[in-house]
Parts: sequence; structure tokens; C-alpha cells
Amino acid sequence: MADNSASNGSHEVVLHVNGASKKREDSSSIQVYAPFLQKLVAEVVGTYFLIFAGCGSVVVNLDKDKEVTHPGISIVWGLTVMVLAYSLGHISGAHFNPAVTIAHATTRRFPLKQVPAYVVAQIIGSTLASGTLRLLFNGKNDHFSGTLPAGSNLQAFVVEFIITFYLMFVISGVATDNRAIGELAGLAVGSTVLLNVMFAGPITGASMNPARSLGPAIVHHKYSGIWIYLLSPTLGAVAGTWTYNFIRYTNKPVREITMSASFLKGAERGNGAQ
Repeated sequence: MADNSASNGSHEVVLHVNGASKKREDSSSIQVYAPFLQKLVAEVVGTYFLIFAGCGSVVVNLDKDKEVTHPGISIVWGLTVMVLAYSLGHISGAHFNPAVTIAHATTRRFPLKQVPAYVVAQIIGSTLASGTLRLLFNGKNDHFSGTLPAGSNLQAFVVEFIITFYLMFVISGVATDNRAIGELAGLAVGSTVLLNVMFAGPITGASMNPARSLGPAIVHHKYSGIWIYLLSPTLGAVAGTWTYNFIRYTNKPVREITMSASFLKGAERGNGAQ
């Protein structure tokens, strides 16, 4: 999801021969790397729960004779994204998606040098979740929780591009623009995921996330059409965030737009007057 993190300032460390200076150097190094490590752990944990819940609903639906239903699967994906965005957004930015991370980096809203570590963390979380599901539901019906095109590769590529464009456009609007109602960012993003899965799930699996498709593919050793789910969502996310960046500029001051746009702040002013 959106990146709420701020880059660390520069840390200059001067090495002296005495022990006190060495301790100060070690302490400074810890201060630099500990927050980033926390972000990576948050991405691993968040992606794990996203894939465990979302793909878990797919597996349970297949294992229990369609009891969850397709609308139920859509709701699980949407609610999981919403809950995790509110839970971890203030720590790591709640990306859980290499396409989102790369898109933010292209617009300089995320440090480019941190992209590889974020992507690896997301893939690890997805693979661990997929492995957990396979261990839990590894019977005579070994259900594949990954994504496969239902039609042609071209159809799947275009659909994945459009729905990821839509998702990233919404993320850019509600989570990176300080004129938007930031309190509802998680709800808006989760709702977008729900809508995308609802109509695109039967066509492509509605991945929108390279890690979501790659994790199950690694665990089950099924790579058919995997290039679609690695390339198309990434291109769609980049196009979505750049399109929003193109239309986001305005001549009105931020304070004026924020005061008129946020009904939550308007309600607060009304309650204060009472």
C-alpha cells in the first residue's frame, strides 16, 4: 500500500582508537539499520497474513465444495488488505506487493535502494504463507492457490494491467496525496481490491501482486503463465501512479482543498462548536 516511511538523515561517524568512540559508532549503526529491519519484518509478516488469508479462502473454497463462494473470497481479500493497511501502514507503508513498491520508487516516494530488500521480504512472506497452506491442506486433493489465466495470455495480461492500474491509481489518490481523506485510505484500498477480485477473479485470479502469484508457484512448482503476473501488474502499477501524479496538481492551496474535502474534519469542527 502507501509508503508512510521517511528516509533517515545522514549519519557521520568518526572512528577513534578509544573504546568510547567505537561504542558510539556501533550505537549509531544500530539506529540506522534497526528501523529498516523493522520495516522488512513488517513486510514479511504483513504479506504472510495477506496470502494466508486470501489464498486460504481460495483453498478452503475448493476443499469444502465451494462453501466460501466467490463473493466470500473477494470479501476476504478486501478486508485483509484493509486491516493490514491500518495495522502496519505506519511502520512499513504496508506495501505487501512488489508492484506497489516499484511504482512508489519510480515517483521517488520510496527509496530506490530499499526496493530489492522490500521485494525479497514480500516474496518470502508469500512463499511461507503458501507453504503453510500446502502443509495444512495437503491431502489427496492438493489444491493450487496460485493464479492461472482462464482465457488467452493476452486477455490475462490486459486484465491484470487494468485492475492493477485501478488499484495503484486509488492508492496514489488516497494514501499519497495530503489533500485526500487519509483516515479512509485503508478502507478505499481494501474496497478496490474487493471489487477487482469480484469481477476479475474468474478471468485471471485477480492477482494485482507479483508476490501473490509467485509464492504459490514456488511452493507448487507451477509456473504456467507466471510471466504475466510478474510483468503486467508491475507495468499497471507504474502507469497508475504516474497517471495520478499527472492529474494531481492544482492551483488551489492545500489548506483550502483539505478543509473542503475532509468531512471528518468538518464534523470535528461542528462538534467543537457545540
